[in-house]
Amino acid sequence: MLNLERLRTLDALARHGSVSRAAEGLHVTTSAVSQQMAKLEREVGQRLVAKNGRGVRLTDAGRLLADHAARILSQVELAQSDLEAQRGQVVGELRLCAFPTAARGLFPAALASLRAEHPGLRVRTWELEPEEGVFAVVRGDVDMAVVLDWYNKPLPVPEGLVKASLLDDAADVAMPAGHPLAGRDEVELEEFADDEWIAWPEGEFCHEWLFFTLRAKGIEPAVAHRAEEHQTQLALVAAGLGVCVAPRLGRGAVPDGVRTVPVRQRVTRHVYAVWRADGDRRPSVRAAAEALRVAGGS
Repeated sequence: MLNLERLRTLDALARHGSVSRAAEGLHVTTSAVSQQMAKLEREVGQRLVAKNGRGVRLTDAGRLLADHAARILSQVELAQSDLEAQRGQVVGELRLCAFPTAARGLFPAALASLRAEHPGLRVRTWELEPEEGVFAVVRGDVDMAVVLDWYNKPLPVPEGLVKASLLDDAADVAMPAGHPLAGRDEVELEEFADDEWIAWPEGEFCHEWLFFTLRAKGIEPAVAHRAEEHQTQLALVAAGLGVCVAPRLGRGAVPDGVRTVPVRQRVTRHVYAVWRADGDRRPSVRAAAEALRVAGGS
């Protein structure tokens, strides 16, 4: 009898292409992936993986079984969804991910509400950047992702995913309290053409949005510092090291020495949840989407 969790490990290895990425997708250690694969090879009596330089590759038998594993796991997930829908109860396990400020700004209230109203539901959460979250849903690593669009730059979402709006999150410009524009009620992004910027790391969706937006206004941003966490960005602003765009969701208290000023032409992020269409009938998915919507105040 083939073990379902070992088939899940093989499927992850086939989809991600490496032991480390498979472990990351499954949220386990690399040694756990290797152990599961070794046990699966003993079960089937064939080599499923072979060394390939510093990594591994699937053998012919491994690829054959991985194809079957993908279909088996899809049918198991469909069966679980059908059973949950048939019961009409919010039970079982639900895996959620969100970009960091949404995890901080939405998860505490939403998860507390789900625990109080649906004690039979077990929720597991992770922080993932928007593009990673979409891919995690597509791959089946998570059931739902909270992601974002900027007002002028949409996030590509593949077909086969359902979207549910949660809230529109306004963003301000954060600057040192002694900045010449700190006393204004509103500012324009163009007015910071000569400032040094504190941005997100290269390759992140929000970093790409910042460069896209400023360049559209004729500004080539001078990025002095990069930080993933908004609180780190604000700490750098407080030290007088530059300015940054500061979304309000999950922002918390602004450090002393920082002034946040709204942008006259409103800068917003559209925050929404995505999940696979085949999970749309699951009561737990609908309950989570509603809890997140309420947490967002929309």
